[in-house]
Amino acid sequence: MHRALIVGAGALAFAALTVSAQAADILPTKAPPMAVPPPLYSWTGFYIGINGGGGWGASDWDSAGGFNLSGGLVGGTVGYNYQIGRAVLGIEGDADWTDIRGTGTSPACPLGCTTGNSWLSTVRGRLGYAADRFMPYVTGGAAFGNIDASTPGFPGASATNAGWTVGGGLEFALWRNWSIKAEYLYVDLGRFDCGLSCGPVAPDHVSLRTNIVRGGINVRF
Repeated sequence: MHRALIVGAGALAFAALTVSAQAADILPTKAPPMAVPPPLYSWTGFYIGINGGGGWGASDWDSAGGFNLSGGLVGGTVGYNYQIGRAVLGIEGDADWTDIRGTGTSPACPLGCTTGNSWLSTVRGRLGYAADRFMPYVTGGAAFGNIDASTPGFPGASATNAGWTVGGGLEFALWRNWSIKAEYLYVDLGRFDCGLSCGPVAPDHVSLRTNIVRGGINVRF
């Protein structure tokens, strides 16, 4: 009798284990937690920076015709970005010391007519596309700068002109709030009348247009 009870109890225990194992196979297993991707870089914020590069362009005189200009520049930048989804809206201003100049000759200007630009400032809007840490952008707005005109034997003249600029660039976030950029701008400062201060021809209109290529580094707050 005792032996039969022991055998029966063992059979029941075996059956219970079998049912438990089958139930465990049927019940769904809990999926492992998925890794949370790091947040995308945010371009929102105020920033300041430095920039430097070079420019080349052209100047036209009534008396001397057209000739080429070139030179370097260095300066500072301040701006603000606001990111909406992938779009980055911004405004940026800069002021650069420049040494862009050139000289042309003509029968009316045999000793050479020289055009120079020693400072340049722009105030521009920017529209960028945020691909995480990469941001290509287009930009455009107002440009301000001086046009110096001179020829040997005459006093020469200088004017501060307002013009326009348009261009684009690429900015890359290095780490934390630091970024670097490469940028191209076309700048047209218009023209002014140098008159008899630049030679015997009056009026004598002098214009200045330049292409700017520069790099920069910014820190965001």
